[in-house]
Amino acid sequence: MNDGKIAVNSTFKKRFTKGMKKFLAQRYLQLFAILGTIFLIVFCYAPMTGIIIAFKDYKVSTGFAGFFTSKWASNNGMKHFIDLFKSSAFPMVMRNTIVLSLLKLIFSFPAPILFAIALNEVRNAKIKRVVQTVSYLPHFISWVVVYGLVFTFLNTSTGVINRVLVENNIISQPIEFLASPDYFWALAVITDVWKELGWWSIIFLAAMAGIDQNLYEAAKVDGASRLRCIWHITLPSIKGTIMVVLILSVGSLMTGGLGGSNFEQSFLMGNKVNYEKSAVLGYFIYETGLVNLRYSYATAAGLFQSMISLVLVFITNTLSKKTTGYGLF
Repeated sequence: MNDGKIAVNSTFKKRFTKGMKKFLAQRYLQLFAILGTIFLIVFCYAPMTGIIIAFKDYKVSTGFAGFFTSKWASNNGMKHFIDLFKSSAFPMVMRNTIVLSLLKLIFSFPAPILFAIALNEVRNAKIKRVVQTVSYLPHFISWVVVYGLVFTFLNTSTGVINRVLVENNIISQPIEFLASPDYFWALAVITDVWKELGWWSIIFLAAMAGIDQNLYEAAKVDGASRLRCIWHITLPSIKGTIMVVLILSVGSLMTGGLGGSNFEQSFLMGNKVNYEKSAVLGYFIYETGLVNLRYSYATAAGLFQSMISLVLVFITNTLSKKTTGYGLF
């Protein structure tokens, strides 16, 4: 019996010693991993304890303690979810969120791929670097600044676009681009593509950099055109990257796809006139939670949004693995 315990302890010590040696050999990498884990725990997982108030009648006056001391909501804690689905604004908000996000997915997802392919075909290295740098700079511009640019170009009094159209007798009266509900979705999609096009193309350009150039040389010898090379070599080679980005895009569909900009655009470009098209789920959560102080109700709406995103990630990942063999997990 004692011999068995000694053998187990000896094996454990050997494994522990071996593990510590590996850890110390990789101490700098492990440090980065530990810091990243701490960041996730503190800023991502710890705040998730607040999810519990979606099932309670929480009052802000009770503070943090109210997360645990507040009474459970009626209908087995589902009161706020039921109120959300019965809300008169919910169908409109969901319609706007889904339609706007789908439009962004349709236009914003393929745009960086096409741009990366076009940039990859540029043979002049200097021009390629300049175009690439200029294209991803808008990603770092705040949405507040973007809206300022949009206002400068499109407002009815001093907007450049309206002035050009009116002065050239193309239109008789300035167009209410920023107030009319008819233009909100188009403006949201265009600004999102402009802002994120270059940034997301970096991922695809990096994938293209790993393609064996001998494949292109062999294809040219066989008389293949550039389009043939793109179709038969470039696209199949970056298929894995495309599918991963697609999964991430569909997973963030409820927040605006690649750019995740639904709330910012709704908050900045939305107003009472175009509210019927600009109100999205993210703005609805902000309005009910921070403006109207209905924290439990807003948390229920946010949890509903997150659950849809989670389900979409799993569905897209499963379909991707079955059809292409690529997936996130």
